[in-house]
Formats: sequence, C-alpha cells, structure tokens
Amino acid sequence: MNKYIELIKNSYSGYWNYLKNEILFQNQWDNYFYGLIAISLIVWTLEIIFPWRKNQSIFRKDFWLDTFYMFFNFFILNLIVFIALSNTAAQLLNDILKTVGLSLSSFQLYNTNDLPKWLGLLIFFLVSDFVQWNTHRLLHRFEFFWNFHKVHHSVKEMGFAAHLRYHWMEPVMYKSILYIPLALIANYSAQDVAIVYFFSIAIGHLNHANLGWDYGILKYIFNNPKMHIWHHAKELPEHVRYGVNYGLTLSIWDYLFKTDYVPHNGRDIELGFKNDEQFPKDFISQELYPKFSKKENL
Repeated sequence: MNKYIELIKNSYSGYWNYLKNEILFQNQWDNYFYGLIAISLIVWTLEIIFPWRKNQSIFRKDFWLDTFYMFFNFFILNLIVFIALSNTAAQLLNDILKTVGLSLSSFQLYNTNDLPKWLGLLIFFLVSDFVQWNTHRLLHRFEFFWNFHKVHHSVKEMGFAAHLRYHWMEPVMYKSILYIPLALIANYSAQDVAIVYFFSIAIGHLNHANLGWDYGILKYIFNNPKMHIWHHAKELPEHVRYGVNYGLTLSIWDYLFKTDYVPHNGRDIELGFKNDEQFPKDFISQELYPKFSKKENL
C-alpha cells in the first residue's frame, strides 16, 4: 500500500513540475501548453476569416465556458486526478501480472525498435483512433455513458473550443479502454508521439469550428466540419437514433462500418439533444451531472 501512496504523490509532483516547465517554456517543440494555444489561435483566425455561419458571433454562445473547459480538461484534470489514477492502475496491473510470472511487455506484439519510427507512429495513430472511435460509439449507445457524454453535446453553437468540452469521466473511459491496446504495440515517449497528438488536436478543433469545409476527396479519410456537425444534430432519424459520424480524427471508420451520415448541408441545423434546454449551463453543474446536479437526469 505504501508503494501506491508514494506513486500517487510522485505522480502529482511529477505532473506539476511537467506543467510548470510547459508554462515556463522549458519544454521545446513538444510543448502541449503553447501548442494548444497556437492551434486554437490559428483555427479561431480561420473561423473569423472564413465563417460558415456568418451570423454567428466571433465570441459565440458559451465561448468562454468552452475555453475554460479546454484548459481545464487538457491540463488541470490531469493534475487533479488522471495522471495519478493512470500510473496507479498501470502499476497495479503489472503487479498482478507479476504474481503469475508475467509483465505487460510479455504481451507486446512487436518491438518498436524493430520498425521505422514513422511506421510505428502510424500504427500507434491508427490503433488509437480506431479504439477511440469504438469508445465514442459506446458513449452514445448506453444510457449510463450517454449521461456523461451529454456535456459535450450540450454545445449549441459550434466553435473550435467546443472540441474539449467534455465531462471528467470521458477521459477516464477513453484512456482505460485505450491503455492495453497501446501497451501491446507502443513504447514511445511523449516527444515521439507529440506530432500525433498535435495533429489530432488540430483536426478536432477544425471539426468543431465554424468552417464549411469537407476537404474534398479527403473527407473519406479525415473527419471534417461538414461531417461532424451532423454528429451534434439535435434531431436524427430513428434508424440512426444512437448517433452518427463517431470519428475523432479519421472518418474512414464511419464509412467502413456504415455509421456515416451527411444527408445535406447541415450549416443551420439545430444542435444539442432532446430536452437540452433543461441541461445545466454552468461548469460545476455539468461536471457533477447526472448524480449530483440539481437538474434531474434528462
């Protein structure tokens, strides 16, 4: 038990030092703090220059709430809970495997040093995106998970920062499901995978931005604003009532598994979900939803 307590303490101090170094710019090109700011400013500028919904304000509805969510979820949530939880879970799993003479590395499908780095990172990206696509489907398919995912779908006007408006339980689910698949294929440092994460952040921001782009023929590979807005549609036909267009970075999974749905130009469709007018509007109430919110479970 002392080992786990020490691990949790070290996780807090280690991530705090990491975050401090990010803010003080002591980390170089893989600086996620300023990388997030740079990507956000670039996509916001594109929204201002090429607005799809021209009557939507530059500071759209919930702009500042979503901006707060963006930094809270990307940095502060890790400091509060997620890094310590991840490290402890990983150590516990390894300790359990050790009791039968195994380790997680025993199950690795290949040695990353045996592959060209570009190929290893491509496999990392594809596996990660596919697992997250499936996790996203679960968030829509089961009521227990959907109650958490409603926070993300409470967005009423799309903009780049809506990308990172989500309930604190979502990364717990995503990372928990993703942990073992990545452990079986990847052994890369944060510096190695930085380009993958920056690319995913950029595509995620663009998907939610006030932009009317679909990237032409590349729409069948990459998620895009014209496709993703239908994922946020308030009303969908009965045959797709559990949701559509689940892709995070890649759209190819939706086309392969027939969950794609872009019936027409969705620029002016209403966003949200049934009874969303009763959904909590402030950060604290949304983060405590559904069990501890003053609003009833919708």
